[in-house]
Amino acid sequence: MAEGLAYQVLCLLREHGPLSRVELADRLAVPRARLLSELTRLTETDRVREAGPAASRGGRRSTLIELSPRHRYGAVDLGATSVRIEVTDRNLDPVAAVEEAVDIRSGPRPVLRVVTDLLEKLRAEGAYRQLDGLGVGLPGPVSFRDGVPVSPPIMPGWDGFPVREMLAHEHNCPVVVDNDVNIMAIGEGYGGVARSVDDFLFVKLGTGIGCGIHLGGEVFRGKDGCAGDIGHMQVVAHGPVCACGNTGCLEAVFGGAALARDAVAAARAGRSEPLAARLAEHGTLSAYDVGQTAAAGDATSVALIRAGGAALGGVLASLVSFVNPSMIVIGGGLAGLGHRLLAEVRAVVYGRSLPLATGNLPLVVSELGERAGALGAAKLASDLVFRQS
Repeated sequence: MAEGLAYQVLCLLREHGPLSRVELADRLAVPRARLLSELTRLTETDRVREAGPAASRGGRRSTLIELSPRHRYGAVDLGATSVRIEVTDRNLDPVAAVEEAVDIRSGPRPVLRVVTDLLEKLRAEGAYRQLDGLGVGLPGPVSFRDGVPVSPPIMPGWDGFPVREMLAHEHNCPVVVDNDVNIMAIGEGYGGVARSVDDFLFVKLGTGIGCGIHLGGEVFRGKDGCAGDIGHMQVVAHGPVCACGNTGCLEAVFGGAALARDAVAAARAGRSEPLAARLAEHGTLSAYDVGQTAAAGDATSVALIRAGGAALGGVLASLVSFVNPSMIVIGGGLAGLGHRLLAEVRAVVYGRSLPLATGNLPLVVSELGERAGALGAAKLASDLVFRQS
C-alpha cells in the first residue's frame, strides 16, 4: 500500500536523517518508480523536501531527501503531581519545554485546561504555529484504541473521559493517548539506553509503579491496554490497602506514597533521628527525604529502600522468567534512590531467575530521565501522523 510506503519513508528519514533516493530504494527494497511517485506526493504535501546534493561516490551526485522542517509535535507527560510538555521538531528534538505542578485528582477538565494553556504559551513564544500531532501519557490504565482512561485508581473523575477527542478539537491535530509508562518505554527504546535492543522491560517507579513491555520493537499493551500494570500485583498477603482497593499490592508497599508513609512511621517511632528531624522541620516526608538520609548513612532509610527493592525484585524476577527480556530499565522519580535500590533489585532478580535468563541481562537506570515520557509521546504522535500521510 502507498500509505505503508509513505510511513516507511518518513520513519527512515526521521531516524537516519537525509537520504538519497537510491539509498531509500535500497533500504526499502521497492521499485524506484514506485518510490519516486511516493516522494513526489510527499513533497507536494510538504512532508519531505530536497536537501541538496549527496556526497560524491563518483559520477553524477544524487540529491538528498529530508523531512520538511515545518514538522512540530506536542508531547504531554502527565504524572500524579506534575506535567511536562515539550514541542519537538521533525527529529523529535525539543524546541521548547515547560513543566508545572498539577494535581491529577482535580479531574480531567482542570488538568487538561492547564495542558492547553501551557501549549498556547509555547505557541505564543514561537515554538510552533500549528502542531502536526500531539502525544499524551496518563498515569493510569488507558484504552489505546479509544483514547480514554479506564478506571484509573489515582485519577478520580477520569474514567471514560474523552481525552483524545477533547484535545484533538482544541488543538486541531491528530492526538494519541497512552499510559505514562508505555510512553516512557517508547522513548527509552527510541533514544535511550534500550535503543539497541528489541525486547526489554521499562519499570517506572514513582507515585505509582508500572512496567512497559517492549517486545519485538513494539510496546505490548494487551487486549484492553492494561498489560504491565505490575503495581497492582500482590506482594504481601495481608499488606497495606492500595489505591485500587486491594491489599498488599507492590504499589502500596513501595510506591512513592508508600515509602513516605513508612518513613513517617519510622520517624514517629524513634527509629531514625535524621528522618525525625526532617519531619519536625517540614511537617511531612517524601521519598526524596528517604534517599537523602540513606545517602548520609541512616540505617533505617537504607533498610526501607532495601525492603522496597526486594519486593520489586521479586516481581521482576517472575517477569524475567516469563518474558526473558534483553534488558530491564528503571525510571521514574524513585530511580533517584540510587545504587542501594538498584543493587537490591539486581540481587533478587539475579538470585531468583534462571541463569540462562540472567546471564546477559543488564538492569540499568534510564538514560533519558525525566525526558523519556516526552520523547515517547512525541514519537507516538509522529508515528500517527506518518501513518496518515
